[in-house]
Amino acid sequence: MAGRLGVVMKEKKRDWAISAGFLGVLLTAYVINYRFGFLEILDFHIEKVKKAYPAYFGTYDRMGELTAWLNKIENLFCIGRNGQHRYNNMDHSMMTAFCAVDLLLAGSADKEHIWSVNTEKAYHEKK
Repeated sequence: MAGRLGVVMKEKKRDWAISAGFLGVLLTAYVINYRFGFLEILDFHIEKVKKAYPAYFGTYDRMGELTAWLNKIENLFCIGRNGQHRYNNMDHSMMTAFCAVDLLLAGSADKEHIWSVNTEKAYHEKK
């Protein structure tokens, strides 16, 4: 099994000082190999983006269209806060990553389970 890995990092001095090569090795070792066994990483891309946090400016009602379009890209798995443009907590963000790895290991491209993380109304906190 092989896959591609993409990472978006928030701007923090200590995080940005990490080299892309080291981060790729670290992610492979801890996230994929530790939890799921051997998975060969063919390639990875690190994108360091300033102020990369979801923001909605009048188009959130069209997220369904965007999700449907993104799901047509078979080897693209949108995970975490930035990948899904959701205000997920860290548990939800990690769960989307674990779901993506499960799909890769199963050879599946059905991303519905990834997009369903953090959509349960019973879980959401009240103001």
